[in-house]
Amino acid sequence: MIVQQEVQVIKLSGIINAAQSQELRVSITELLETGAKVVLVDCQDVTFMDSSALGALVLAFKTLRAANTKLVLCSINEQVRILFELTSMDKVFEIFPSQDEFNRAMLSTTT
Repeated sequence: MIVQQEVQVIKLSGIINAAQSQELRVSITELLETGAKVVLVDCQDVTFMDSSALGALVLAFKTLRAANTKLVLCSINEQVRILFELTSMDKVFEIFPSQDEFNRAMLSTTT
C-alpha cells in the first residue's frame, strides 16, 4: 500500500514562465524537507509552459534525484508535450497521461 506522505503532488496551472518557475523551485525545495519519495507534478491546468519552466523542472529533477526522490509528471497538454519532445525531455521524465494512471502504476509496483 502506498503511504500517502511518500507521494507529494504539485498542481501547476495557467502559464508557467520565469516568474512561476521560481515558485516551482521553492515548492520543490520545501517538498524535499517532507521526506517525500515521489513528487508528482500535475500539469492538467497548465495552458502554456516556456523554456524557463522546463529548466526549473530539469533542475528540480536533478535536485530530487540527488536526494533519492523521484520526479514524475502527469496530464501534460499538447503544447507541453511538444516542448518536451523537441528538447528530448520526454526521454528523461516519466510522464503519465493522468493522475489516475500514475496512481495505478504506483499501486502495481507496491503490490
